[in-house]
Amino acid sequence: MAASSRLMINEAERRFPVRIRIAVPPQGLGSRLDQIIAWLDTNCGADAWTSTPSSFAFGETARSASTRGVVNDALAIYFADVTLTSAFVAHWCAAQRVEVMDGIYRVRDDHRSPHLPYRDWG
Repeated sequence: MAASSRLMINEAERRFPVRIRIAVPPQGLGSRLDQIIAWLDTNCGADAWTSTPSSFAFGETARSASTRGVVNDALAIYFADVTLTSAFVAHWCAAQRVEVMDGIYRVRDDHRSPHLPYRDWG
């Protein structure tokens, strides 16, 4: 892992108490990543989340990952609080099916309608 990646991860872990890991499919997330980032900015605010690469399975070393040909098989997203994390998982992750493997969520295959921010009508 590059020193700059380690610094990014250390800073994220210092600033944000909650982390989830999202599996990145072999073909990448494509336009879903742009949609995820837009959702995070809209619903969490730009200063209440961050992300870093999370390329190794838990307990795996750089050597074992390189022998598997893995560059970035997961993305870590850090949140300011657990409520935001829960909303993200409910909206984006395939958690209702048993697809949480080795602590890594899988992004939904279906396209949900965008979440509308809460509005106080009273």
